[in-house]
Amino acid sequence: MDRTEHVELAVLCLVYNENAYLLQDKVSEVWKGYTLPGGHIEPGESITNAVIREVKEETGLTIFAPKLRGIKQFPIANGRYIVFLFSADQFEGELTSSEEGNMYWIPKDQLHTVNLVEDFNELLQVILDDNLIEFQYVGQDNNWKVLLH
Repeated sequence: MDRTEHVELAVLCLVYNENAYLLQDKVSEVWKGYTLPGGHIEPGESITNAVIREVKEETGLTIFAPKLRGIKQFPIANGRYIVFLFSADQFEGELTSSEEGNMYWIPKDQLHTVNLVEDFNELLQVILDDNLIEFQYVGQDNNWKVLLH
């Protein structure tokens, strides 16, 4: 039995302060809406360095001491896609946007007023709930089912 599979690796980070979350209004047609900044891990790059780099590229902010909060995974055509979920409340720099989308501080109590990506609430739940570590999409009856562990 072959235990090797193709894997794509990525990171997302919940950057936050006492009152708000930093969200990106993603312009991608594949995953459109307000979401967390992040992106692909480069070959040979450490996972922590990847989240620091991606947040800097997409927000202009340098984060410090990002905390690994969980993973999101889903099947792709020839393997699986794994996203490492981080949070960070220590940062410096001037907020900017990127070609990926505009960045906004959204008050926590106003999340319901913006067009969040489809699985944002599950992402947030895994990141914030110390009893959860994994967000998994599985195929069921020609549909996707979300499992939180």
